[in-house]
Amino acid sequence: MLPIKKATSISEYMNATAPWRTDLYSQNGKVLTLTEHIALARQLGMKHTPELKAPAVTMPFNGYRLNDYRQQLIDTYKAANVPASDVFAQSFNIEDLDYWIKNEPAYGANAVYLIDDSNETAKSKTFDKNDASTWKHSLADIKARGINTIAPALWLLVTTDGKGNMQPSEYAKQAKANGLKIITWSIERSGPLIDGGDWYYSGLSDAINNDGDMMNYIDVLAQDVGVQGIFFQIGPLR
Repeated sequence: MLPIKKATSISEYMNATAPWRTDLYSQNGKVLTLTEHIALARQLGMKHTPELKAPAVTMPFNGYRLNDYRQQLIDTYKAANVPASDVFAQSFNIEDLDYWIKNEPAYGANAVYLIDDSNETAKSKTFDKNDASTWKHSLADIKARGINTIAPALWLLVTTDGKGNMQPSEYAKQAKANGLKIITWSIERSGPLIDGGDWYYSGLSDAINNDGDMMNYIDVLAQDVGVQGIFFQIGPLR
């Protein structure tokens, strides 16, 4: 694999899949519209977990406002007659959830707030999963906004005791204390764990030294943190 920073052509730039991943599922297929994906998910008996991404353009754009964008996601599910109870709309922007909770409460009740250090670090601080003073919003504040489910990155929820044993972080403890449901992401996105893992294992290097430790990680998340689910990604996904 040629490092992207050394690429001199489109083909070299696109050859960026890490060697421990696979391109098996990226060679063909079709990118679905949201409406097409809804139909496929329904056919497979699945629920729906759409993520509202940050707009690629500044809004308003040609009269199309940010709230129009937020509403369009929900309207697409309404038009397809998908029950609100089957839709778990997600966003890293807490104001998206504020909008859904206020304007589409049935869908807002299931909305999921995606969290990592990029959107939940207090001003002039460095995020520390065990220090509430470094968090942009307290877990109590998040719950008070009407948010019922959060989805922090894996590493926000687990810390160590300094002796190589994983345990719930302060962030996880406060989330549970405030009655928040927890989903997390993403298992199988990291490389070999012989060197302690990568971003998804931040702060856990003393407890991670082989691929089998992923099972210990999952066990702590399931049994001690009490997550309701873990997003799973494999292959060339970014």
